Amino acid sequence: MHQMRFARLLTAIALSSICALPARAFDTVAQAAFAYDLTTDTVILEKDADKPLPPASMSKLMTLNMLFEALRDGRVELDTRFSVSTKAKSMGGSTMFLNELDRPTVEELIKGIVVLSGNDACVAVAEGLAGSESTFAQQMTERGKLMGLTNSTFVNSSGWPDPNHLMSMRDLGILSAHVIREFPEYYGYFSLKEFPWDGRAPQNRFNRNPLLRLGIGADGLKTGHTTAAGYGLAGSAKKGDRRIVFVLGGLDSEKQRASESEKVVNWAFRQFTQKTVVKKNTPVAEVPVWMGKTREVGLVTAEDVPVLIPAVQQGDIEVEAVYKEPIQAPVAKGQIAGELVIRMKGMPDKRVELFADEDIPQGGIIHRIGAAASIMASWVIGITQMQAEL
Repeated sequence: MHQMRFARLLTAIALSSICALPARAFDTVAQAAFAYDLTTDTVILEKDADKPLPPASMSKLMTLNMLFEALRDGRVELDTRFSVSTKAKSMGGSTMFLNELDRPTVEELIKGIVVLSGNDACVAVAEGLAGSESTFAQQMTERGKLMGLTNSTFVNSSGWPDPNHLMSMRDLGILSAHVIREFPEYYGYFSLKEFPWDGRAPQNRFNRNPLLRLGIGADGLKTGHTTAAGYGLAGSAKKGDRRIVFVLGGLDSEKQRASESEKVVNWAFRQFTQKTVVKKNTPVAEVPVWMGKTREVGLVTAEDVPVLIPAVQQGDIEVEAVYKEPIQAPVAKGQIAGELVIRMKGMPDKRVELFADEDIPQGGIIHRIGAAASIMASWVIGITQMQAEL
């Protein structure tokens, strides 16, 4: 009885004759790279994206994620004050210039990590939330695994060089997207261009993200640099309805980081366009219902379905509804009943769940008899056709 059906929709809801050649891959000089279009859930660039590498200060995004989770859970507030240990004060590298007499607020520590890349601020957060930095790093690793960071191991809260402190560019991209989606109320901190903390070291008050002042839609996230890691940037930019996340690692200089990051952003927005192929609540297929009061139910998507289209080539988008039939009554509105598969040359397949668009209760005895008779008739027709072929 159960068969897999494929409803192919190529004209009415597919975009035909689209100008599209697979977009020319961005040839980055970065050692490793990853770029992702959040709006359409499309990976657009991968280069050694799954290789664990030293992330330097880009891994501070995980420290911030842990702090944002503590804010969301009510364990701390933005005005909660943290103490500063001798260990925190003694941290080298980028610093907020904290000392043991300071009691910075959570909000000040967020700004100190985002803008000043303060290693001391990271240790203060780690100790304030978990008691010790080593415990906090273990929690970071465990939390990362739950988030899908499959190539990440955290040894400290700051990205301080350690051969076992590693992240892949894809993991940094996943983490960046998570922060943007889960904590929009705190994301604005990433676009701050400066933070003159208590007048200390005024020359150190500027955000190192080279894209924030270029007017190209960039509004985050975190730079990184160590001798082992080279120069890197986990960035994000928004233009119109589209948002991208990208991560570059292993660059040779600040200048190269700035130019390569700008090129990636421009390429991502100029080489792809976004189109909607299916509108939400618009039936894309009608599926037979077994023993239902109604014989068919429509399949719809919960949201509009946008796709990313390379900007320079001719080609069709193939949209296919895949489902098992018949569906057994009763059917509940919103019940998952199949998936939409969207294919286009040069791009990865996109899969979207399909849902029943209405409630279909079980039919009465008359409906059941009619359904059984219909099935019997189809069997008879099938047998007759077989005999004719023989």
